[in-house]
Amino acid sequence: MAEISLDEPEMENVYLGEDFGIDCGSKCATRCSKSGHAACMTFCQKCCERCRCVPSGTYGNKHECPCYRDMRNSKGGPKCP
Repeated sequence: MAEISLDEPEMENVYLGEDFGIDCGSKCATRCSKSGHAACMTFCQKCCERCRCVPSGTYGNKHECPCYRDMRNSKGGPKCP
């Protein structure tokens, strides 16, 4: 079983994928279904693995997953699609 620390704000109220059956591949396939970019799947899966959640739909709804919403790339832009 994965160990988490609730001291990290982005980990509060986040379900661990293995324990709660989140399938990053299918969630990201839905999320990236309209993007047409392979990079969408790559970054979505990285974000899902870290945050253990993916917002619903193909765009927006990032309020559903604050960790996913708040991840940033090296230039300060959003990392997760």
